[in-house]
Amino acid sequence: MFPDLPMNEEAHLIEPERDQELVTVTLLKQYIYCPRVVYYETCTPGIRPRTYKMQAGSEAHDRERERAARRTLTAYQISEGERHFDVRIISRRLGLSGMIDEIVLTPHEAIVIDYKLTGRARDNHLIQIGAYGMMVEEAFNLPVQRGYIYLIDLHRFESVPIDGPLRNSVLETLKSMDRIRLYEYMPPPVESRFKCESCEFRRFCNDI
Repeated sequence: MFPDLPMNEEAHLIEPERDQELVTVTLLKQYIYCPRVVYYETCTPGIRPRTYKMQAGSEAHDRERERAARRTLTAYQISEGERHFDVRIISRRLGLSGMIDEIVLTPHEAIVIDYKLTGRARDNHLIQIGAYGMMVEEAFNLPVQRGYIYLIDLHRFESVPIDGPLRNSVLETLKSMDRIRLYEYMPPPVESRFKCESCEFRRFCNDI
């Protein structure tokens, strides 16, 4: 009744150690927040420190994973479906790899869910779930028309349409990231400098 795992030959579940040349969906999200993160991650690898914010997010995700398994499917407006948690997935077509917090498979569609330790869904979160939707669609041969961002602190779901404009944004962002990676291009600093205050790469940006 439901699609089987693994999926097709072009996009499938993988072990974490494989396909290290692929770009992570997390990096795609970080490009939207600040393109310079892509430069530091790909052109000067191994220098990124682990921050308190990263640790807090990881711990919150672990706690939420246990609660999520006990929730019903009513939040996703469906009555039946197979749930998969912490799914590692790649798309060689997009050149992306990532781990999706939750996927719900039904006979007619797949739904992606991402847990966030934030007060509201932002543009970088939308691009991330858009990419996940495209990867799952390719992998499971099921349409993905919507996803959900679960705001952990607020215990609230925000529905995200995986539509044409969001898909185009994913593709355009990947092209921009390729420019940085292939030509070691340093992007200009972000206009909103408040982003720099908690950035772990701030000490490397001498022009802010």
